[in-house]
Amino acid sequence: MTGMVDLRSDTVTLPSPAMREAMYRAEVGDDGYGEDRTVQRLQELAAEKTGKEAALLVPSGCMANLVALLVYCQGRSEVILGRSTDMYIYEVGAMSFVGGIHPAPLENGRDGTLDLAEVERAIRIPDVHFPTTRVICLENTHCLAGGVPLGLDYLAAVRALADRRRLPVYLDGARVFNAALALGVEAPAVTRFVDALMFCLSKGLGAPVGSMICGSRAFIDEARHYRKMLGGQMRQAGFLAAAGIVALETMITRLADDHRNAQLLASELAGVEGLALLRAEPPTNMVFFRPNRPGPSVEALAARLEATGLQVLPMGDWLRAVTHYGIEAGDVRQAARLIRAAVAAP
Repeated sequence: MTGMVDLRSDTVTLPSPAMREAMYRAEVGDDGYGEDRTVQRLQELAAEKTGKEAALLVPSGCMANLVALLVYCQGRSEVILGRSTDMYIYEVGAMSFVGGIHPAPLENGRDGTLDLAEVERAIRIPDVHFPTTRVICLENTHCLAGGVPLGLDYLAAVRALADRRRLPVYLDGARVFNAALALGVEAPAVTRFVDALMFCLSKGLGAPVGSMICGSRAFIDEARHYRKMLGGQMRQAGFLAAAGIVALETMITRLADDHRNAQLLASELAGVEGLALLRAEPPTNMVFFRPNRPGPSVEALAARLEATGLQVLPMGDWLRAVTHYGIEAGDVRQAARLIRAAVAAP
């Protein structure tokens, strides 16, 4: 193999040849006036793929999550979410700084779930001293738990709790198609338990830019106002939407390749002296590993690997390797060789 093997994230994918061709030939118009037919087609397709009434293209997943929370939260608002979710850790406190929304973080289990008894206790009773609980937020797949999908029985139990307490459920479904694949179902079997969700076009699906918010037509109509407020309304966005259409039409089934490659990497690293795996059998496209004896820190090991031709991402106490479009089995075996050598080096 030649060149750098980049496993930091599935955001580093480059557009497929079909995406580039579609972008070149895209029919575009001013989406601010609702006149970009390619954007409209993408939004219709995203709604169809997730079993929702409508969808909205936004520039990023971070903006998608913020827009959704702004729809749900109008004054004195609190959201229940996991302490190890992207929305809580990696989005610059946007819900608090921009939206004035108070997070109520709960500990995630090893499988990414929230304890439902704790969720119930966290729901505020009406009181002049308290913010009002507005929404329960989930992440699926759950990144820091190792890219694990939330099970359908668990999602059904969250839905039942939310219905009993008259609360909506929102899903950060950046990799929801990975979750559905791992569970052996189509995406609507996962998303039917939530009121609204987002998913990323620019992660495993390989598009260059964009995320989709999906929900009821009324929810999306309101989300459109907040997208405009945050500067996310784009003009001839059909050039980007065209790549998203190709992603939804051609890239979902190939996520199975990423899952197989992650399993291959884990199997190549299993039993390596001085190395620990978070999950010996990764369920989707993420492998987390770290030194398990005195030696380099995860940051130092990442630097050592990069110097030899492999990029991985330090995340807390672990290093993350994410398989994605453009990474083949040969790249994975090369990555495993470099990791074994780096761990064995004095």
